[in-house]
Amino acid sequence: MRTLALRGGGRVAVVDAEWSDAFGVVTRGRVQLELRDGEPGPVLGRDAGFWLRGTGVRALRNPGRRTARVRIVTPTAARRPTHPNANHPMIEDDMNSMNDTGVVAGPASGQTSRRTHRLRGLAGAGLVATLAAMAATTLAAALAQAAGVDFEVPDGGESIPLSGFAVVTGFFSVVGSVVAVALLRWSARPAARFVWTAVSLTAISFIPPLLSGANTATIAALLGLHLVAATVMIPTLARSLHTRTD
Repeated sequence: MRTLALRGGGRVAVVDAEWSDAFGVVTRGRVQLELRDGEPGPVLGRDAGFWLRGTGVRALRNPGRRTARVRIVTPTAARRPTHPNANHPMIEDDMNSMNDTGVVAGPASGQTSRRTHRLRGLAGAGLVATLAAMAATTLAAALAQAAGVDFEVPDGGESIPLSGFAVVTGFFSVVGSVVAVALLRWSARPAARFVWTAVSLTAISFIPPLLSGANTATIAALLGLHLVAATVMIPTLARSLHTRTD
């Protein structure tokens, strides 16, 4: 029996020869199982147990910031070395004394570098998508004005300027990009959760125009502009998240 301590962002590979018939129990924090096909596995919480043999798990990873601990139980026979002198009394004593040892794993430099690269790549994709969404909504608003939509909101008594559409779109697009980065960092299924979150927030954003008291044409145009921004941002960030977790 041994205790594995995984620092925040830490990762330790599962080697079949060393982890044969091993059973793990999470005693502190959260541990994510990294599958052999490259897909992120489930995130296990405290007191969750799992077998390693035959499960296709290639590594254990700590998705959080605090140190996670896993108690690993393996048969004594599986831990004995295949050394020519393995039957020597001194070697047997050494192996028996290894019970309940502590192993500490921290984030490897390569793993940290890859994670930083993914985060920077996603942030870059978010910036490009934000600029595209700002341009698309501003152009759509200009076309709507040309078609006769006044964009006048009764509370303010003035028409919304084109620059206002660009600023609001840019602000909420940046918020969406931050949400995507956070999910990439801490979620086991960032793409799916981002789509669900973004669609929900888009639906909520329909409420202010509907309650604004503006005329029907203005309300319809405002709802359409929200959809334009969402159509640009959501697929772009979701695709980037999916690509960077493969």
